[in-house]
Amino acid sequence: MPANSWPENDYYDELDPLNSLLSDLSVDEESVVETDMSLPPRFQGRRRKAALVLTIVWSGTIALHLVSWGSIFVLGLTTLLGLHALVIVFARPRHYAKEMQGDLPSVSILVAAKNEDAVIGKLVKNLCSLEYPNGQYEVWIIDDHSTDKTPQLLAELAQEYEQLKVLRRSAQATGGKSGALNQVLPLTKGEVVAVFDADAQVAPDLLLQVIPLFQHEKVGAVQVRKAIANAKENFWTKGQMAEMALDTWFQQQRTAIGGIGELRGNGQFVRRTALESCGGWNEETITDDLDMTFRLHLNNWDIECTSYPAVQEEGVTNAIALWHQRNRWAEGGYQRYLDYWHLILKNRMGTRKTWDLLMFMVTMYILPTAAIPDLLMAIARHRLPILSPVTSLSVTMSVVGMFAGLKRIRLDQKFSIFTSFLLLLQTMRGTLYMLHWLVVMSSTTARVSIRPKRLKWVKTVHSGNGE
Repeated sequence: MPANSWPENDYYDELDPLNSLLSDLSVDEESVVETDMSLPPRFQGRRRKAALVLTIVWSGTIALHLVSWGSIFVLGLTTLLGLHALVIVFARPRHYAKEMQGDLPSVSILVAAKNEDAVIGKLVKNLCSLEYPNGQYEVWIIDDHSTDKTPQLLAELAQEYEQLKVLRRSAQATGGKSGALNQVLPLTKGEVVAVFDADAQVAPDLLLQVIPLFQHEKVGAVQVRKAIANAKENFWTKGQMAEMALDTWFQQQRTAIGGIGELRGNGQFVRRTALESCGGWNEETITDDLDMTFRLHLNNWDIECTSYPAVQEEGVTNAIALWHQRNRWAEGGYQRYLDYWHLILKNRMGTRKTWDLLMFMVTMYILPTAAIPDLLMAIARHRLPILSPVTSLSVTMSVVGMFAGLKRIRLDQKFSIFTSFLLLLQTMRGTLYMLHWLVVMSSTTARVSIRPKRLKWVKTVHSGNGE
């Protein structure tokens, strides 16, 4: 069901007073500009909302340098964030039964693919060879009007694998990946819907390990850890490997305290009833997974994250590709706060999730945005940045989380001085790599509030390399 035809529900129960200006959509490789009037009310006025947030953050940061109690406020904020960080660090991850009680539910695996002839064959062979009761899972490849050899390869593979089904979209189809997934959803039969990228590779027992997590009625989705297949290639891919370990560790610790678990696109499993309660994938966002995360939690579903099994994917191999990808992630992540802020403040998710979400927003979006005016004021007044305590806490949490995450994903559990030293080196390199997020976040929050949102992002090219 497309987002534009969502049923009437609380997402649209009150119109946002800030909805007024033009808003752009970004779908796959094309840039599409639409007016606010063409969007559902919840997604209107994003640019104006972003401008308001930017103004508040900049003026608030400048004011902290000018008032006498500015340092006290920062220390109070640091204490608040620090207490939340300590709770996260010492939380014990949840453990669920790994065996299914009763019959296994049916599973539909979906992959939206466009010009993926380099990897599509390997992907299909992998997904069609999973260990699961015969006839209980199906694989759908949505060919989003590919112009390379992808259609021919899929036609050949469909003759070889009984569970493979192919849907080819027309050139006029819209909605990007979300549109492709919405179009195929009515044709699927799985009680659990899994979504993978075209470069995904998984272990044969993936379904047998993940599906039992849905025995818990409140679990609406499960995200498996993303592992970088070509991690050894260069600095950028090694950094992404450490980043994914950090991300999974944070998600597991946050869910352990009743906070937010998040979807990451590749390797996400969603209960069909939960998906239908959200009205399908949102075609008015550039990051369908991050948007779905909020809507699932707003509908009182939980999202679990697992370190094992993992889904292998190719990491981008150069700074330009990384910049395009991370800017899209940053904008999509920020965009959902602009879309659902009213429902978040209504505490629709519950106190624990709302609090965790706000702490995460301050750390990931507000602080990087405030870093620029803070630095400018520090230079002008010949003093240290006033937000230094909060920034130091954020960096410390990143280092601790990355070390713990890298340690958690190691297959061998024997740790010596040498392995600890190796993990420390990987952590330091990963921390250096993660500094790019400071530039990405600060520039993204400024760009979407000042410039008309005409973001044209480049499709990530999959080469099929990586172990």
